[in-house]
This record gives sequence, C-alpha cells and structure tokens, in this order.
Amino acid sequence: MIRRVLVALDDSPRAPGVMAAAVEICERFGARLLPFRAIQIPPTFPPAAHVGGGDPLPAHLHQVAVDEIRRLLQGVTIAWEPPMIGHGQPWRAILAAAEEHDVDLIVLGSHGYDGLDRVLGTTAGMVANQARRNTLVIHDRSSDSP
Repeated sequence: MIRRVLVALDDSPRAPGVMAAAVEICERFGARLLPFRAIQIPPTFPPAAHVGGGDPLPAHLHQVAVDEIRRLLQGVTIAWEPPMIGHGQPWRAILAAAEEHDVDLIVLGSHGYDGLDRVLGTTAGMVANQARRNTLVIHDRSSDSP
C-alpha cells in the first residue's frame, strides 16, 4: 500500500512534470505527498559558506528552495506536508529523508546520461540503486518521436 510519497524536486524544467506524476499517484492511492529538495553549496564557494554562522548563503538557498516548492504546490488539492529541504549530495539527502519519514515511494526525475554521468551516475540512478524504498523515475518524453 502506498501511503506516503516523497517527491524529490530540483530546479530543472522537468520539476513540474515530476510533481504532477507524484500528485497523480497520491490521488489514486489516497497517499500523502512529502515534497523534498536537496540543496548543496558548491565546493568552489569559500569555506565560510559551508559552515553555519555569518554567511547568508545557506539560509538564502533554503528559502529559494522552499519558495520554488510552494510554487509547484499551487493548486494541489491532495494532502501534503510542508516542504522539506535536505543538505548535501542530493542522492544521499533523498535517501536519508525517505528513511527518516518512512515513505512508501520515492518519485524523482531523470535528466538522462551524458558524458561523465555515465561513469559517476546520476542522482536518479544512485537513488534507484541505493534506496530501500520503491522508486519511480520520471523521464522526459517530450523529445520522443511518435
């Protein structure tokens, strides 16, 4: 039974489609939606940005992520939790949130493989391979030929 669905969102153009898929699943199963976004401070930023304290960057990134999730939630009529924001490598943050909130399904988007992704793996690939929860990867089909 699917009761809790974690939808992992990013800031890509595919995020609305991932949200729509997760909402449809929740509607069909009467499940609760848990919207999630991982944020990571790029390693090229100065060390002060990676620690708490006086640097405003972490709080700014957190607020931007919450605002973007709230925009995606506009008009959603199913039951949903407040937006959750994780920190660090996205795939690790998604898996941690899924375990912490005991979700039945993780829904996330795929950006496909290209270049270095084929060697290192993508967030979707890492989550699908490492999760102890069922995982649904949403692919962009807009460029598929009929």
